[in-house]
Amino acid sequence: MLDFIQLLKQRYQTVSSHTASDAVKAVYQQRIDRQILAEASIRKAAMHKRFTFQPLQVAVVGPTQAGKSTLVNLLLNSSQAGVSPLAGFTVHAQGFCNAVKLEDCESVQHFFGRFQQVRQDELRKDRLECYALTENIGASDLLPECLVWDTPDFDSIGAIGYSEALMRSIALADIVILVVSKEKYADQSVWELMGSIETLRQPTLICVNKLAEGSEHIVIRSLTEKWRQSRSDDCPTIVPLFYQKQTAPTWPENERSAVRKLFRQVNRRRNNEVVQEFLLKHWQEWLEPVRAEHMALQEWRSLVDASIKQSLTQYQNDYLNHPRYYETFQSALAKLLSLLEIPGFARVLVGTRKALTWPIRQVMKIGMKRSRITDSSHEVALLNHLAEHLLIRIMDALLEKTEQNGDSAWWRGGIGLLRNRRYTLLAEFNDAVLRYHNDFQQEVESAAFRLYAKLQEQPYVLNGLRATRATTDAAAVAISLQAGGLGLHDLIIAPAMLSVTSFLTESAMGSYLNKVEAELKQRQLQIVRQKLYIECLREALFKLPEQLSSDSYFNITPEQLEQAEQQLKNKKHGLRLL
Repeated sequence: MLDFIQLLKQRYQTVSSHTASDAVKAVYQQRIDRQILAEASIRKAAMHKRFTFQPLQVAVVGPTQAGKSTLVNLLLNSSQAGVSPLAGFTVHAQGFCNAVKLEDCESVQHFFGRFQQVRQDELRKDRLECYALTENIGASDLLPECLVWDTPDFDSIGAIGYSEALMRSIALADIVILVVSKEKYADQSVWELMGSIETLRQPTLICVNKLAEGSEHIVIRSLTEKWRQSRSDDCPTIVPLFYQKQTAPTWPENERSAVRKLFRQVNRRRNNEVVQEFLLKHWQEWLEPVRAEHMALQEWRSLVDASIKQSLTQYQNDYLNHPRYYETFQSALAKLLSLLEIPGFARVLVGTRKALTWPIRQVMKIGMKRSRITDSSHEVALLNHLAEHLLIRIMDALLEKTEQNGDSAWWRGGIGLLRNRRYTLLAEFNDAVLRYHNDFQQEVESAAFRLYAKLQEQPYVLNGLRATRATTDAAAVAISLQAGGLGLHDLIIAPAMLSVTSFLTESAMGSYLNKVEAELKQRQLQIVRQKLYIECLREALFKLPEQLSSDSYFNITPEQLEQAEQQLKNKKHGLRLL
């Protein structure tokens, strides 16, 4: 699951960086932040499983200039957290060990992963993938033994650049302290964040900073209402911090145990359950663009299959079932005549008489006979014509998809790919057609041999065929075909061949002749469908979306998604994290 969340986050980051829409970028960034939370929460659960000692963790979060660093110093009873009146001063996660030794915090580095641990004075704004750990030099009576994290803001212009440090700190925290000022507590960004982390079930405390005495009741009442609008759990304790000239605020005496009380609510045994609940809450939203791509891919494949089906129907109508253009069986009859010993040839044909009595496979060796048959084949021309029209139909359908879908980037990408690959696809299809046509001559020969064997069982029909004047003419036609003097289309309409066909059809061979022709057509359709349309066109077109830019599309396969969802579905009592 961790691998899939990381992959999903990386794809969101890449796609977001290549989109021109600010609205889409804002939505994607929110999802990225939550995916970072999920990833970090999984790491946290693994950390607790691996390390026996785990200090309690406190994350102090809030918008710009709310006084987060000031509050951290107040809690620690020190001045170690750097403060500044400038917005965006804190851009790294900075941890302060209160009554905890640095050597006891080895687990933190495991949690932060690729983030580098440095000293506080080594933090640089040009190196955001760092964090600092510092031992507290003060003695706090507000905190137990714990790590307190001063975090970056989440609402400044540059917050996107360091949001990962914030999200990791929040995921690590056992409790969260939200710091807001009287100017910032109603900001939408505050309540979007608090709503997004509700499922993590972290005990929370709210500190309202920079209050004027006497105004706290109105602010607290309004803040409570904001909490109820954003979350379904009870509003936590709200601690007012009053503005002090020249000095830092002081902690109210009646709330001195507020933070310690929160630690009693921490329950780390529910980590797996919390992670699973968080994933289930956001899963469908995160996978929305991925599923849209899968749906588009499915529609694309259905479109290709429907176009192939239509093209094969045209092939049957315009060739296999067309009495004028179906040349393949006539070619089998011509090969049959070449197998017969026919006396009475004209003197010009005497030189080829021995060739006619050879096995048909020997006749096939004469010159470039097969290539000439292919060149003159109506079937070859028709198949190429049908393939070209198939791609035109698909292109028209893609254009229609771009008009129907508001977000049609996937379909526009498909149009560009098909345009670029069109001539290559047609050239590859033509090569496959030529190979098929030459290879299929073996099937034609086989049909001729079957007819020849059947004729030998019918002496009357065989002698009648030999005695027919049309047979001699037909044999001449067959010889001309072998020599390249006739095309296959000429063979179909030659009177002699029509006479032979009529003779055999009306004879005792008629039913067998029809059977061989039907089987030849069936075999031909089967091979054309499989070798040309399935293995050549369909496979090439199915692979086309794989060439879509990896920067603009998620390109997460249905198999990857199915595997991740199976892991999520199967762990009803806690997600198996690693």
